[in-house]
Amino acid sequence: MPWTPKTTTPVLTKRIPCAPHGDPKNRHIVRYDEYVRTGGYEGLRKALTMAPDAVVAEVKDCGLRGRGGAGFPTGLKWTFLPKHDPANPQPRYLAINADESEPGTFKDRLLLDFDPHLLLEGIAIACYACRLTKAYIYIRGEYHHQAMVLEEAIKEAYAHGVFGPQGLLSGASNAGGEKWSVECHVHRGAGAYICGEETALLESLEGKRGWPRIKPPFPAVKGLFGRPTIINNVETLAHLPSIIENGKQWFLNQGVQGSAGTKLFGVSGHVNKPGLFEFDLGIPLSTLVNQYCGGMRHGKKFKGAIAGGISTGILGPDQFDAEMDFGIGPKYNVLGLGTACPTIFDEDTDMVVVARNLARFFKHESCGQCTPCREGSGWLYQLMTRIERGEGRTKDLDLALEISTSMGAMPGTTICGLADGNNWAVRTIINKYRDEFESRVRPTFVAVTVGAG
Repeated sequence: MPWTPKTTTPVLTKRIPCAPHGDPKNRHIVRYDEYVRTGGYEGLRKALTMAPDAVVAEVKDCGLRGRGGAGFPTGLKWTFLPKHDPANPQPRYLAINADESEPGTFKDRLLLDFDPHLLLEGIAIACYACRLTKAYIYIRGEYHHQAMVLEEAIKEAYAHGVFGPQGLLSGASNAGGEKWSVECHVHRGAGAYICGEETALLESLEGKRGWPRIKPPFPAVKGLFGRPTIINNVETLAHLPSIIENGKQWFLNQGVQGSAGTKLFGVSGHVNKPGLFEFDLGIPLSTLVNQYCGGMRHGKKFKGAIAGGISTGILGPDQFDAEMDFGIGPKYNVLGLGTACPTIFDEDTDMVVVARNLARFFKHESCGQCTPCREGSGWLYQLMTRIERGEGRTKDLDLALEISTSMGAMPGTTICGLADGNNWAVRTIINKYRDEFESRVRPTFVAVTVGAG
């Protein structure tokens, strides 16, 4: 049965045309006046008529899951915060992950480039709901232009009373009548992949080396500067205004069961029309490629795809119809949906070269804090390089699988998930293209001693 989208009106890209909802050539930076004229900040105004706990409940019940990669329920994460005590106010923080350094991922960039106030409205709603006093947007170091767009938008937000001591969140306009003030700042990273991990991001925000922290304590209890902190992705927060404005059932009516809402899909690789699209979760990868990306480049056959960032693993040649939702992991033997920005490979792709390139990336980006990750990533890169050169033996394939599994299959051996991502990237590509790897290695011979007589 052909897949048909439920959403006919774009949610995240109504102001910034995005196929199939408009011509990307018409994109432009949406400033404050245009944003308000097209319905902006109505979600925040409605949120201020609700009790903060009611806003949290709405986000929890609507089924919004994190769009940064892990897919953790957003509202549930918010409930982990200690209860706010008005009699003893202490700093509480929101850290926005705009690092977006996962290879092949460029979905958040669209929002940062053209619709920054959508993010700022989501930030304001989250701060009100969770009683947070400061928001730090941790943006990827390479996003120079995007950082400047954000800075200008924040100035507009302060000038029109969204943030600051005289802002919408500060007076008796909120449901509880409590005085409140929210500050918002941009913090630029320095190009380290590991800082996309939430606790490494916090370390970097504090001016330290970007090393992941041991958990517990979790950031919601002890995060930035030792205070309760919520960490959300750009796209996650961008959903909040429309959820609050339209209600939880409206959001649940989009997508599929367990994967509510729409999603930004950034498609790159061997397709005729790469780009960024907004669809309901659940769209088959083949539909995304064939109907909206113009099909495979030069009419070649599909060979595989990295579904949502290299940490999630790879979809094999028989998995072209995989549904792009949060149930993709167990069904297709990948880690998960990730960022949902697939990189497509055609029939001429050398998967051994792909594996070597992935291993090189993880070796380079490992922070070196944990031995399994630091040493294992180096060994995997050496093995993949040896196999690519035709110098490997059959036992090297088994050794690579053993090393990768040891890195990512034993809980507690590493502090963050980088080793696990390395494991899924290498293991899935070897298992799903085993014949291609075996054709590049020499047999392993076992010496046999023959007795006299």
